Amino acid sequence: MTALAGSIEDISVNTIRTLCIDAVQQANSGHPGTPMAMAPVMYTLWNEFLRFDPVDPIWPNRDRFVLSSGHASTLLYSMLHLTKITSVNEKYERLGTPTVTLDDLKKFRQLDSKCPGHPEYHWTSGVETTTGPLGQGIATSVGLRSVPAGWPNILTGPASSCSITAFTRCAATAA
Repeated sequence: MTALAGSIEDISVNTIRTLCIDAVQQANSGHPGTPMAMAPVMYTLWNEFLRFDPVDPIWPNRDRFVLSSGHASTLLYSMLHLTKITSVNEKYERLGTPTVTLDDLKKFRQLDSKCPGHPEYHWTSGVETTTGPLGQGIATSVGLRSVPAGWPNILTGPASSCSITAFTRCAATAA
């Protein structure tokens, strides 16, 4: 067995790229260029900036990541797989099972897949919003960011003293 060369960062970024390329190739549909180019950005963002709990994907104080670039959706699915984000059901009950498995990635862009061509909220845990048409994700990100500021006014009782410091990060492309 040959030892892998390179730093853990290089190996991680290349793993993200490989998962994305394989998913697009398996689907025979999609664009691998953006995921290949953005893999180092995603690695850095998820490892150094995003606060999240893989076991509790609905933690209120988590940072939100909005991907508004359907051509790069394999990046989001790869990160959900590699960070071992767990699933919740339609009642937001934690299930403890992976939200995206390797088999799910192999079914990218297939009917009833947990990895559709454009990420959809409530279909796959860890997808914060359905971004739809180009540019919609940017507007949604602004809305997601403004909500925590108003939470103390909405909440009552002991929870009203909670401190919400979540950030929203958005990766978007235009036309």
